[in-house]
Amino acid sequence: MPLLTILIVLVVAGLILWLVNTYIPMDHKIKTILNVVVVVIVIIWLLKVFGVIAYLTNFHV
Repeated sequence: MPLLTILIVLVVAGLILWLVNTYIPMDHKIKTILNVVVVVIVIIWLLKVFGVIAYLTNFHV
């Protein structure tokens, strides 16, 4: 996957998260949970893109 595509996905995810946090009124706890969920999903996606998850699943002790 090209680096530019990864950068665009990260910018779009950050922009959408910022828009939700800024313009949609909700409780602070819900916003925190939403932020954590989105960050975890993006981190897992990045690990899959760079092949770290595939490497870890093939690791044998």
